[in-house]
Amino acid sequence: MKSIKGIMDEGSPVCITFQDSTRGDVSEKLFCEIITDARYGKQSLITAQRCRVGKFILGKSNEPPAEYYFNTGRYASYEIAENAVLSLSRLEKEYGTLKIEPLSKNSTKFDLCILYLKPEKAMRIIQAMAYYNGAPADIQTIGAASVCSDCVAGTLNKGIGLSFGCKGSRKHSKYSSEEVPIGIRYDMLEKVEKALGIIPNTFD
Repeated sequence: MKSIKGIMDEGSPVCITFQDSTRGDVSEKLFCEIITDARYGKQSLITAQRCRVGKFILGKSNEPPAEYYFNTGRYASYEIAENAVLSLSRLEKEYGTLKIEPLSKNSTKFDLCILYLKPEKAMRIIQAMAYYNGAPADIQTIGAASVCSDCVAGTLNKGIGLSFGCKGSRKHSKYSSEEVPIGIRYDMLEKVEKALGIIPNTFD
């Protein structure tokens, strides 16, 4: 996957694998921080992480974080905050641990990968996905839970998840303001990789 591995300007795409095993670490970091660690080379195997929103999105809590979102001033009322939370994509699959690692260190099948891309590179991913079917990407984002909801749960549902980020992930995992996170499901990667080698370069 030479094109996928090289499309990020900094760091490595991050692989996420859902495993049945329950032997892993309880991380004191937020989910988006763990993803950033993997971007720069760290491998993790976790059963839980610290973000309350991430716990709900990743299926480790049944408590919607509506009160948290309302109290942070992101929505005009509690009811609107609750509506926002219920609009988020959420994992439905059961698993024990999350294996999170850079693509550069992965040697087996995984479930999805997350990339941090400049807009032009993200555009090329969308174009590569459309190369074989001419269909637009079905993208939904609300500016919240970007890495866990848009790029993990949403990606598993739709094959791709493009986000503009969120306050939490940009604040805590500190990816560049010029980057957008994007998720690609494993079964889509081979087609994207092949198409990236065929479609014209942006400035040709």
